[in-house]
Amino acid sequence: MDRVDCVVIGAGVVGLAVARKLTQAGREVIVLEEAEAIGTVTSSRNSEVIHAGIYYRAGSWMARMCVAGKHALYRYCAERGIPHRNCGKLIVATSPNETEKLQSIKAHAEANGVLDMQLLSGEAARALEPALACDAALLSPSTGIIDSHAYMLSLRGEAEDAGAAFAFHTPLIRAKSAAGFIEIDAGGEAPMTLQCSLLVNAAGLSATHVARNIDGMPLDRIPPAYLAKGNYFSCNAKAPFSRLIYPVPEPGGLGVHLTLDMAGQARFGPDVEWIETINYEVDPSRAERFYPAIRKYWPTLPDGALMPSYSGIRPKIVPPAVATQDFLMQGPRDHGVAGLINLFGIESPGLTSSLAIADHVAELADI
Repeated sequence: MDRVDCVVIGAGVVGLAVARKLTQAGREVIVLEEAEAIGTVTSSRNSEVIHAGIYYRAGSWMARMCVAGKHALYRYCAERGIPHRNCGKLIVATSPNETEKLQSIKAHAEANGVLDMQLLSGEAARALEPALACDAALLSPSTGIIDSHAYMLSLRGEAEDAGAAFAFHTPLIRAKSAAGFIEIDAGGEAPMTLQCSLLVNAAGLSATHVARNIDGMPLDRIPPAYLAKGNYFSCNAKAPFSRLIYPVPEPGGLGVHLTLDMAGQARFGPDVEWIETINYEVDPSRAERFYPAIRKYWPTLPDGALMPSYSGIRPKIVPPAVATQDFLMQGPRDHGVAGLINLFGIESPGLTSSLAIADHVAELADI
């Protein structure tokens, strides 16, 4: 039986960041990925936003990882020439009632360590974005966008340069803890059996499924899995904005927001659609709910401008009735299985948080 120091399950952005961190710390790493390439699931189906850390519950892992990860990610991109833009974001209030909420959003952000938020009058906001309709706004200068694929390619390259190996088309079949090691059976066209001293479950949407296939992992420590689909629409009209535009949050979500890709093309979403099985088709009729929401802040959005674009699925570990969740990052002290680290519920801001999550995994592994 082959023996390796560390195995990482999943080659999404978090698995890549973890593999890079472990190899650069001198560990021998193999990454197992059931798909054909890196970042083919959640990591390639998101807004590509570098989040500031505004909304997450104070003291939560999401808040802490996002704020630390944001600073690390901007440094990483700047040092390596990864395409990104620190474009900023406006949270816009379109009614007096919403304007009253801006101060509490700013205070919440400051509790999370986001200290650069600026309250703007409607006039000041329109000076930045003349096409915007609003009563007032909050400016988040540290929000940005990134070419997530270029970032993931860089993480993979640095992991491989430090000695990591990747096995694609290689799903985990089962694993079990035995005599100080974890034994792994992996499938695919070239099935393999491995022993490792550290197993990191960074399988994203499949993380709970992977955990259930690890003999000895207590079932009561594995959270339930729910699927929350987010649909995106592109725009065939040139959006007259240079910053991201978010409405004041509504119960259960952040509303229909406008984000930009690195080419300056606008896209709208994601909404929230709870589903039972994985399905990435975008229903064109959902656009009818987008138009009135967008026109609150962009009243001149033309009829027929929205086109179905793509969708992503959030790896939820709380049911629809629960408004918020947190990252669930378990080490051996949490579940009792030596050498096992589980990363559950890594939804947004997982991309922003990826380098900070990798640092935390290294701490859990006593590196």
